[in-house]
Amino acid sequence: MKRILAATALAVVAVSATACGGGDDGGSGGKTKIVFSYWGSDSRQKLTETAIAAFEKKNPAIDVEGDFSDFDSYYEKLATKTAAGDAPDVMSIEIRGLAEYAGRGALADLKGKVNTADLDQSVLKAGQLDGKQYAVPTGVNTWPMIVNKDLLKKEGGKMPDDKSWTWDDYIAASQRMTQKSGEQVWGTEYNENPAFLQVFAGQRGEPFYANGKVGLSEQTIKDWWALLQKIIATKAGPGAAKMLETGTKPDQALLATNKSVYGSWWSNQLDALSKGSGQDLELLRMPKAPGASASGMFLQPAMYYTISSRTKHSAAAAKFIDFMVNDPEAGAIVLSDRGLPTNAKVLAAVKGKLSPADQKVAAFMDSIKGELSPIVIPPKGATEMEDILKRATDSVLFGKAKPDDAAKTFLSEANGALTK
Repeated sequence: MKRILAATALAVVAVSATACGGGDDGGSGGKTKIVFSYWGSDSRQKLTETAIAAFEKKNPAIDVEGDFSDFDSYYEKLATKTAAGDAPDVMSIEIRGLAEYAGRGALADLKGKVNTADLDQSVLKAGQLDGKQYAVPTGVNTWPMIVNKDLLKKEGGKMPDDKSWTWDDYIAASQRMTQKSGEQVWGTEYNENPAFLQVFAGQRGEPFYANGKVGLSEQTIKDWWALLQKIIATKAGPGAAKMLETGTKPDQALLATNKSVYGSWWSNQLDALSKGSGQDLELLRMPKAPGASASGMFLQPAMYYTISSRTKHSAAAAKFIDFMVNDPEAGAIVLSDRGLPTNAKVLAAVKGKLSPADQKVAAFMDSIKGELSPIVIPPKGATEMEDILKRATDSVLFGKAKPDDAAKTFLSEANGALTK
């Protein structure tokens, strides 16, 4: 990824003087053809194809070609195409890639091109850099704890008071669930996603990023690893090898296979987890450190829609994004797949069509909105952060490195990626 991003940077710099975004050239049959790149599951691909068909029906002069990839290969493919000067007209990216692609000159300013009047303006700001609107959020997410209520009840557990429970409460409750099930069900699974560490650090008043660098202290990183080690040592959750085996996709989660009572995932993944388990899953606030004044939980765009700075079809691309975020018909198709809609009118129009799990997400998000930290856009280089953190975390959990050494290595590698 480092080599590809470097190639992207060089290519964008080389073509910046001759990039020719703007007017729409006709495609075959007099139609304008645009390419829309996105990642996801098979179900997301089906939903997206349906939305594309609805857009084309309303806009018969525009053809949209969906360029779908699984997440593991998405950014490599996108970076390669961008470096070759063949970027898709409309690109899906995550918040961790926004500064990277905007900073390399790969994204167009969308101000005045897409109608954003009805979108949540506080969320819309999360697509802005240096006074330009480079991205439009598809929807919003947060990082909660999720509990399987049916399994909890079966093992004799009680729903925690998520306004007051601590990390020790969470581990103790999880340990009891593992023991009562005879280790047939784990009390909790854990996640090495940076979002988990961001919540943990936020409770200590530490931002994940500050002034273009990692804002975490070595001690906080080591204390987070100590939390994961305690989960393993007490058998509140499985060992590192088992967690590595389950992977990072919600359909592989222990929650989705009814092998865990608790687990933390993105809120818009509740529907997939619920469908996998067939059980009653609920969203909870994350546990807190004793005395913490902040929950550490934060609001984040599920992903963004962006337009290539080199597109020859900017008007058609903008019209497609406008449809995806502002049209209730698109909202009724996509629902919460890309996060809950940030357009209040669209959300109101589709609320009755949301699955029971998605309605829980909507209610949960509404109940905690006053507790969430504002959105922070990571600096350039953040696309590498998940891999860097996972390597360091695995080195500790598998006993290959001491936490002191691993924390120093993580900060060195992470800040090195951010300064490129």
